[in-house]
Amino acid sequence: MTQAHQGGAHGWTGARKGALSRLRFTSLRLRLVVVFGLVALTAAVSASGIAYWLNREAVLTRTQDAVLRDFEQEMQNRAGALPERPTQDELQHTAGQMAGSDQRFSVLLVGRDTEGRTVYGSSGGLNGFSLQDVPKSLRTAVNRTQKVDGANKHPYHLYWQRIVDHDTPYLVAGTRVIGGGPTGYMLKSLEPEAKDLNSLAWSLGIATGLALIGSALLAQAAATTVLKPVQRLGAAARRLGEGKLDTRLRVSGTDELADLSRTFNNAAEALEKRVADMAARDEASRRFVADMSHELRTPLTAITAVTEVLEEELEAETGSMDPMIEPAVRLVVSETRRLNDLVENLMEVTRFDAGTARLVLDDVDLADQITACIDARAWLDAVELDAERGLHARLDPRRLDVILANLIGNALKHGGSPVRVSVREADDSIVIEVQDHGPGIPEDVLPHVFDRFYKASASRPRSEGSGLGLSIALENAHIHGGEITAANSPDSGAVFTLRLPRGTSPAEEEQPAEDGLTPGSDTGRPQGEDTKGDA
Repeated sequence: MTQAHQGGAHGWTGARKGALSRLRFTSLRLRLVVVFGLVALTAAVSASGIAYWLNREAVLTRTQDAVLRDFEQEMQNRAGALPERPTQDELQHTAGQMAGSDQRFSVLLVGRDTEGRTVYGSSGGLNGFSLQDVPKSLRTAVNRTQKVDGANKHPYHLYWQRIVDHDTPYLVAGTRVIGGGPTGYMLKSLEPEAKDLNSLAWSLGIATGLALIGSALLAQAAATTVLKPVQRLGAAARRLGEGKLDTRLRVSGTDELADLSRTFNNAAEALEKRVADMAARDEASRRFVADMSHELRTPLTAITAVTEVLEEELEAETGSMDPMIEPAVRLVVSETRRLNDLVENLMEVTRFDAGTARLVLDDVDLADQITACIDARAWLDAVELDAERGLHARLDPRRLDVILANLIGNALKHGGSPVRVSVREADDSIVIEVQDHGPGIPEDVLPHVFDRFYKASASRPRSEGSGLGLSIALENAHIHGGEITAANSPDSGAVFTLRLPRGTSPAEEEQPAEDGLTPGSDTGRPQGEDTKGDA
């Protein structure tokens, strides 16, 4: 497939996905169109139904009244002129005359001749309109004699009924000649009226469909008008959430949506200004720490050299040191070491914050690395190691040493020996657990053990550690793509779990060491820097 075809296919797929996302059932656009459509459909169907019913009744009533009036007139004028005992020929002739009226209905006349026999006369001949075509209930009503009184002046009345025969509607009516004479029945087809009503129904149905389509188009237009600014606002909010703080909306109009856009722009501008101020202060703070650390390194180098000389004098046991000043010298040596460690840790934290920390990867035998870390700090008697030799991972040896030194030193200082270090494999990761046998970590301290300068007790604001060791260990784990978690063991003591990937992307490798720190050296002295209560 060519690049142009691929671009076209991707464009079509993107457009299709965009259309589907706009038409998903949960979208406001689709719901608005559906609501508009349902309202329009309900209104159109109701209006069409009412219009059809009113027109149907008007058409049928008008036709029915005209036919019944004509039939009644024919019965009075023509059937009323027949003798009381007519012959079949007379009935046949009169029925034909009656059927020739303007309404063109079929007529059936029933009477008795002079011999008392029932005779029939149909306008359609022998095979035309017959008595079997008249409903029995209508015949019974026509032949029933009514009581004559003040409210009812005649014993017989005109009755009618609508019937359907072979899907064709008919009007059937019947009455008797008052004063004696034949009984007459009429059959009128209502098919023309039915066709007119069907045409009306089709017209109303088409009008309903057009109304539904129009409402959908109107809803689409309204949705586009109303929802487009909302969509722009949503897209702008997503860009703002992605960190593009210069995002602004184009404001037009004076409606509520325009006010919302203005509010968004004001909020985005205030947020951008606040973030810029915070970034500037953060950068100034990092620069101050870095500059301060670098400035302190020069005098610290000289002071460290002097303290090393003083320490040698203390350890020489020659008696040259005045016993009165020996405690002060020991305090100076201890505090100088602590200050040197703090400066080195601050510089390491500054590198992490500035994003300049890099990995110098190497193939590491974990058992050998942990053994070297313990041996360099003279912890062999206090640490139990459970690790098989030959378990390798591609890691930064110096940073791994920093992590292990802080975790093991922290466990020895506050957890109590023996400290158990175990190594195991888990999928594509290496899991190193450091467990002590101390009292454990208080539950309110657990969430803060990796915080910088966190002090578990306000009564101990000063401790041997800098309060940065565990945070530096965590940052070193993160730069490897790993994690450190702290928890309390069900038996006793605290458990720190280090999880590291077995391999790291080659793109993360950097050969030169940073800031003069060689692989294998710690950020300070070779001992744990942090504590549980002094993190």
